[in-house]
Amino acid sequence: MHTGSFPRTRMRRNRRDDWSRRLVRERPLGVDDLIWPVFVQEGDNQRTPIPAMPGVERLSIDILCEEVGRAAELGIPAVALFPIVDPATKSEEAREATNPENLVCRAVRALKERVKNIGVICDVALDPFTSHGQDGLVRDGYVVNDETVAMLQKQAVVQAQAGCDVIAPSDMMDGRIGAVRDALDREGFIHTRIMSYAAKYASAYYGPFRHAMDTARNLGAADKRTYQMDPGNSDEAVREAALDLDEGADMLMVKPGMPYLDIVRRLKEELRAPTYVYQVSGEYAMLRSTADLGRLDFRAAMLEALAGFKRAGADGILTYSAVDAARWLKNG
Repeated sequence: MHTGSFPRTRMRRNRRDDWSRRLVRERPLGVDDLIWPVFVQEGDNQRTPIPAMPGVERLSIDILCEEVGRAAELGIPAVALFPIVDPATKSEEAREATNPENLVCRAVRALKERVKNIGVICDVALDPFTSHGQDGLVRDGYVVNDETVAMLQKQAVVQAQAGCDVIAPSDMMDGRIGAVRDALDREGFIHTRIMSYAAKYASAYYGPFRHAMDTARNLGAADKRTYQMDPGNSDEAVREAALDLDEGADMLMVKPGMPYLDIVRRLKEELRAPTYVYQVSGEYAMLRSTADLGRLDFRAAMLEALAGFKRAGADGILTYSAVDAARWLKNG
């Protein structure tokens, strides 16, 4: 039996009981940290399972409103909408993106009318609407910057007119945050927030999302490396995020999540701005598919992953498991 002062400092003391572990927890995960990305489709009373993302569905607007209502009751602060666009309306110039009656605008109006006390975030990029699957307009095989930004301004305005609370440009075009901010302000949407996909990497982890959005076939063998970030770069992420803040971004996002926790930490520590992280489709699918094989406890693994984002410095997390996580956190 040890006596005296050996060891004087015992780190395990605070780990001994559940109550003391909760008392000293540094960055506890809570429902307020969760943002739920949701896929919306045409039709009525429609749920379409997404094979590449087990447990995730495309929802028609009526079902979407019901499910988002339940999310609001759980205390989830916001949802992020991603439209499954009818292939017949896709074009090289992404004209449907600026249609005030497009799917995402109709979904926003329905949500704002039927569901209270939850924020609505809209993705601003052209890839759901382009026949080639790129996030911008293509000229001679290259995604051009300034013409794309002009389209993004129009897209952002129609979404704000529909009632969107947060515009989230995910396209990674240079200067788009300032341009979108100017366009929103000119139209009187001074309170509409901008959550910038400030550090969006050209990642292999987006595969299931592209199948869910039905953009994989449009993109084909092409990639997005001329505008999304190189996975090896870190300093560049800080520069991108700092530029977006200077241009008027209210919030920053890092995408993907788990492979880029160092980027989350750097942005939070160096820029001290509201910083979010997207647990993308590939991350979700890995955990869910492995759990479905019986080789992983999905609940335990998912909560651990989400806690890791908080520990790295994230102020909030976009996760397809937001509703499940909210229930787990509330029910213990």
